[in-house]
Amino acid sequence: MRKIFSILLVLAAVTVHAVSPSVNSEKATINITKADFLANVMDFESNPSEWVYKGDKPCLIDFYADWCGPCRITSPILEELAQEYKGKINVYKVNVDNERELSQIFGVSGIPAFLYCPMEGKPTMTSGIARSEEETKQMFKNYIETILLKKD
Repeated sequence: MRKIFSILLVLAAVTVHAVSPSVNSEKATINITKADFLANVMDFESNPSEWVYKGDKPCLIDFYADWCGPCRITSPILEELAQEYKGKINVYKVNVDNERELSQIFGVSGIPAFLYCPMEGKPTMTSGIARSEEETKQMFKNYIETILLKKD
């Protein structure tokens, strides 16, 4: 009986540790809705014919779905990059199953799709990922540096 009780205590401690939030558990990526998009990125309802970016820093928008395998691969990579570029860019996430109108407006027909919005100029849309996690991360870094931060 004592052995079973000891095992249960250990399991309880492991479970509490596993579900307890860590100090740095705050996500750097930001899930957005249509209302958030209109307020923080571009108000396409008030100004449907011209791109007018409303953000205070460039952004990368990930159009994803929870059921999408490649989207699940990119999620931790984008989280890491959002931390790395914190204060320089915003990384937003749009769930295409919940925000169908946003997906349609930007012509998202396959996911993952990524909208890069620089401070000035038109946004750039890309889709898909590279062959490996390392190549995918480097792909994002290249786009962030050249499109969003305008570095050569």
